[in-house]
Amino acid sequence: MSEKVFVSAQEVADRAGVSRSAVSRTFTPGASVSPETRRRVLEAAETLGYHVNALARGLMRNESGIVCLIVSDVATPNRSALLRELTMLLQNAGKVAMLINTDRSDGSVDQALRQAIRYRADASIILSGMPDKSIAQLCLRSGQRLVLINRDDEQPGPLRINLDDREAAGQVVTAFVRAGCRKLAFANSEAGTPSLMARERGFVAAANALGMAVSVERHGWTGYDAGKVLAQRMLTRPQRPDAVFCATDLLACGFMDAARHQFSISVPDQLCIAGFDNIEQASWSSYDLTTFAQPVSAMASKAIDWLSHSQPDNDGAVHEQSIRLHAELVWRGSIRGG
Repeated sequence: MSEKVFVSAQEVADRAGVSRSAVSRTFTPGASVSPETRRRVLEAAETLGYHVNALARGLMRNESGIVCLIVSDVATPNRSALLRELTMLLQNAGKVAMLINTDRSDGSVDQALRQAIRYRADASIILSGMPDKSIAQLCLRSGQRLVLINRDDEQPGPLRINLDDREAAGQVVTAFVRAGCRKLAFANSEAGTPSLMARERGFVAAANALGMAVSVERHGWTGYDAGKVLAQRMLTRPQRPDAVFCATDLLACGFMDAARHQFSISVPDQLCIAGFDNIEQASWSSYDLTTFAQPVSAMASKAIDWLSHSQPDNDGAVHEQSIRLHAELVWRGSIRGG
């Protein structure tokens, strides 16, 4: 087995008959180089199989170009959609995405952040867990920038991107009341993330403001099976709800399937259901789920734009910024009159 041979920029320069600096300028976007020199360099590079060592070039400027995406539940539809947008925009910006797949414990997120530091990543985007503040501060001190998506960490430094979860929950209450529903319920997981809890609190507060009580049930992690269990618990009560807001679409799909197939309940005639995320399955005719669309493209573009253009102050700090985006209500057939 032969060793892999790396071609140097000097070898390209010798073959093209130009200086080493001319090779560097040719492969530097925006640098000045004559068309003839560029042609000769590119032809020599193609012949020799030369590729720019972007990592080494970046490290000379104290930049690796690496952005860590720290995430759990990669396979869930909403999470995979956000990852798709983030990785596409990072590639377009000339960055390298390092995916660190964590479990749901804070310890795994802390470990992932430490790994990002060892790889000299320029930044990390946190899509899961709530890392300990001391670990996040360590990343900031090491020169990393942080983006927190749907998190409520208030420490200075990171960019925080959140949704108007409480306001969205209030819209669901209004929709249920207009559909003639009076026995409202909220189905949540036990994940306890800031976004899930904001939806729960917003829904309860909006219903209470109208003089209506809300039955709240939590179970497991935020997935389809948890939705089925929640339906089994809530629909066997003496006072069965006639409207349920599920914290996510996956919960809503599981809840709806259990309601129909185990309890023979008609949706929306006997039970109105709403979700959150607007995953692809929500639009399927078997669910036709009223939900809220997370602005995935806007979330990703805001994060990458901030990482690409924000500059530190004289003291080396990048001050935090908070962005709140609107989740648009998508009306479908799971609520009467939608």
